[in-house]
Amino acid sequence: MRIPCVALLVVSFVFSTAATLRAADVEFTRTEDVVYGRKWGMALTMDVFRPAENQDVKQNGAGLIFCVSGGFHSSKQAISASFVQPFVNRGYTVFAVVHGSQPKFTIPEIVADMNLAVRYIRAHAKGYGVEGERLGVYGGSAGGHLSLMLGTTGKDGDESARDPYLRQSSRVKAVACFFPPTDFLNYGKDGEVALGTGVLSGFKAPFDFTELDGKTNSFAPITDQKRREKIGREISPVYHATEDDAPTLIVHGDADKLVPIQQAEIMVAKLKEAGVTAELVVKKGAAHGWSGMDKDLETFADWFDKHLAKE
Repeated sequence: MRIPCVALLVVSFVFSTAATLRAADVEFTRTEDVVYGRKWGMALTMDVFRPAENQDVKQNGAGLIFCVSGGFHSSKQAISASFVQPFVNRGYTVFAVVHGSQPKFTIPEIVADMNLAVRYIRAHAKGYGVEGERLGVYGGSAGGHLSLMLGTTGKDGDESARDPYLRQSSRVKAVACFFPPTDFLNYGKDGEVALGTGVLSGFKAPFDFTELDGKTNSFAPITDQKRREKIGREISPVYHATEDDAPTLIVHGDADKLVPIQQAEIMVAKLKEAGVTAELVVKKGAAHGWSGMDKDLETFADWFDKHLAKE
């Protein structure tokens, strides 16, 4: 059975599944449609996966945020248990976050959703059996981009904020992701702008940046190219690498035509330059997704075991 998961293009991450759990798999509980925020009259939701009780594997106290995003489109239907199971097997609690989806919402709005989700999780961590400071994040393609945005631009909480969630930090402690876009202004080569253009011309909607017109109370498109590129820089994680960023693992195919491996290379280089632990695993001959990615999720789990270990 082939299960579509997160990818920037409508590309399937392929996993082998069966009607029953494999011997190595543990059972889990799934709490569906947890509301982590609201905007424009709509609820933002996540599903929470935890190892079931009365079995050998217990919760390890760490939480993982799964960015459910492909092409910056997100939906409950895209939450695949196969993308969760390897982590539950090791005792992690997984928060599968669905963000406001394109074509209705743009990348800056989506990034804000993901930050809110982290703040919500941290505020309620104890109730889920998780330690608030032991949070990691993972995803693929657009979900990888969002993972890196959390890893590089997560903010401290504001203790004076009226909103209790804003008092919580949106920082994460570790990142692992597949083939993420990292620099929309130098996409594949220097000077190649891909703000819904060029290679990404099929993904125009998430780059249709707007601003609220106070006079008409309506959203107006931002068309000035310099302003668009300024926003493009703000949503490109490569420009935010600093020494306090989360340790980062990227797995990327060197035959990827949609998200060139150059995007991973420059991200890892910037993180290392800033003194951050960062690794790139190159999949020879692999494009934008490949069979057997479940084994790479085990590599993610090893990464989280190392960087989310209880101190």
